Amino acid sequence: MQSKQTPQPSATPSTKQWHVYLVRCADGSLYAGISLAPERRCIEHNQQRSRASRYVWARRPAYLVWQRAVANHSQALKLEIQLKRLTKTKKEQLLEQDAAWLALLNP
Repeated sequence: MQSKQTPQPSATPSTKQWHVYLVRCADGSLYAGISLAPERRCIEHNQQRSRASRYVWARRPAYLVWQRAVANHSQALKLEIQLKRLTKTKKEQLLEQDAAWLALLNP
């Protein structure tokens, strides 16, 4: 008879990867946010009023158009603030040019 073994915690704690993301709303505007799972978050913006941002909910449907992994939650929050302050033109540049993303990381 085999004995059941309880799962042992892994030696290294699992780390979740934070992302900053942009979604394009039906009116063409870009909304910036952070999430551990940007694809899931976009679905929430579109389908779950209680989980959606008011901005995106009013401009549905929204599509995930850009995302980048960042080091941690703190960096994600700081970059989200920077993204929200950008003009639409600058946000559009992020979609087209990696250099715009690098400039955002190194102000």
